[in-house]
Amino acid sequence: MSLFWRIFALNAVVLGSATALLLWAPVTVSVPVVLTEAVILVSGLVVMLVANAALLRIGLAPLDRLTRLMATVDLLRPGQRLPEGGRGETAELIRTFNAMLERLEHERASSSARALFAQEAERRRIAQELHDEVGQSMTAILLSLERAADDADEPLRGELRQVQEITRGSLDEVRRLVRRLRPGVLEDLGLVSALTSLTSEFATHVGLRVVRRFGTDLPALDHQTELVLYRVAQEALTNAARHAEADRVEVSLRHTGETVVLAVVDDGRGTGVAREGAGMRGMRERALLIGATLDVTSQPQAGTTVRLTVPLRKQP
Repeated sequence: MSLFWRIFALNAVVLGSATALLLWAPVTVSVPVVLTEAVILVSGLVVMLVANAALLRIGLAPLDRLTRLMATVDLLRPGQRLPEGGRGETAELIRTFNAMLERLEHERASSSARALFAQEAERRRIAQELHDEVGQSMTAILLSLERAADDADEPLRGELRQVQEITRGSLDEVRRLVRRLRPGVLEDLGLVSALTSLTSEFATHVGLRVVRRFGTDLPALDHQTELVLYRVAQEALTNAARHAEADRVEVSLRHTGETVVLAVVDDGRGTGVAREGAGMRGMRERALLIGATLDVTSQPQAGTTVRLTVPLRKQP
């Protein structure tokens, strides 16, 4: 039944019931209307309006659910659908909306994948240029400063040694930036070694106390999955260092059933509501690439937990 005929039928039931009551009920209307008759007529009108509103609420409930979903749907949280049972225009509208969501989620995942792959390629290019151009130039400057300092007299020698240390610190910073842009240890030694290096770097340069808990039965993962796990851990540690005012962070990676779970838990101030900034949305987009689920909880004075659950892909 179409929406038009459904609303027509509901109103026909109400109006028909009111007509039947007027025909067979022992009620008459005088001229002028007396108080008792006016009360009965107004009461009947109220009952009719209430019944009509209740029946329309029931009939239009699917549209209300559709409106609420349309107002709150987030393509970074896929799988939000409405039940498609029934027939008629409303059911067809719900089926069309669900199909549209499916198409949009697929297109969003594809576009996000292209954007993230381009981002990773750009990271590698910049890291390579920093390593080859800036790194080598600063190394040559260091060697020149060392030779100049060996040949110079005091107090110039001391000043050159000081400039040499500043240059060496800058070179170390460039190398650290290169490692963050392109985690070569991930490609060479695997995920656990890359996460160990990442957490050690944060503990050294940021001052966070980092606790690592890595399972010993972790399965082999493809490179894309390992890269997503690494980037999510990197972003979660960065957020903990910049925004959470945390002193301690625990990074765990474990194999549970048919999933691999990465969790980053800090003891910072928390917010009560997880903020959906650019970093958070970037983590959700990365999770979509591998079909993973990202859960973020933040409690005031109890810290923030970032948990990435990755389903293991069955080997053919």
